[in-house]
Amino acid sequence: MTAQSPDRPAVEQLSAEQFGTLDGFLIELNDAAAREILPLFRADHGLVDKGGDPKDGGGGFDPVTEADKGAERAIRTLIAQRYPDHGVIGEEYGEDRPDAEFVWVLDPVDGTRAFIAGLPLWTTLIGLRFNGKPVLGSIGQSFLDELYIGQTGGSRLISHGESRPLKVRTCSDIGQAIIATTDPEIFQGKERDQWRAVRQAVRLARLGCDAYAYAMVAAGTMDLVLEAGLKSWDIDAAIPVVAGAGGHVTDWQGQPVGAHGGQVAIAGDRALLDAALALLSAA
Repeated sequence: MTAQSPDRPAVEQLSAEQFGTLDGFLIELNDAAAREILPLFRADHGLVDKGGDPKDGGGGFDPVTEADKGAERAIRTLIAQRYPDHGVIGEEYGEDRPDAEFVWVLDPVDGTRAFIAGLPLWTTLIGLRFNGKPVLGSIGQSFLDELYIGQTGGSRLISHGESRPLKVRTCSDIGQAIIATTDPEIFQGKERDQWRAVRQAVRLARLGCDAYAYAMVAAGTMDLVLEAGLKSWDIDAAIPVVAGAGGHVTDWQGQPVGAHGGQVAIAGDRALLDAALALLSAA
């Protein structure tokens, strides 16, 4: 199965000046989120169990912390002040004008389970849609001082006061690939057989990295990520980061990821993505 290219018209309607302004604001949003999150990491974070679906791999445990809520509030406040006509879709506080021309899609702490376990694999995901298409996004790991930010014209890592471009690595042989998923328990029914088919074909698999694995594909240290049951806030921010680094994000049929998430395949090398999709289809 050959992956289809996401369509780009929405991106082409934004000028370099607009991208520059929005890029700078995206950095501001990450800084505001970090100020809320970091004092609570490995500290009293105010854990509450929202009570999840056992099918999500957490046994019905769905944690939220004051870091999640405080960071999203801070991000929403800045957006409302700077761009009051923009919409917002967030994990913690729902939708506000989701059909606006510009819509910010937020997951303030993706990987809350890692966060409460003291593992620095959680991230802050902030994406921007323009006319319904993800055009700008960031994957922030503020404890490590890492901000992966990108659009289809290019992606970069900002860390410790320096910036460097991101580029996926070449890995066309699935037998040499390093892959990841958050937790195999998220896969339901046939999805489990599909995951196993790919897992058995690769060199190495890592689990529990959440969206940090998406950043590693963009950075060229991992090759493939498979996920299922994602929400829009789990994936929107990563699409421009991976694409800007030369990678690919599709669903398991090789089509652009829909507005509501679902099954997702993220790969650095197009040939590797095609090989993985073929195994998913055959399983």
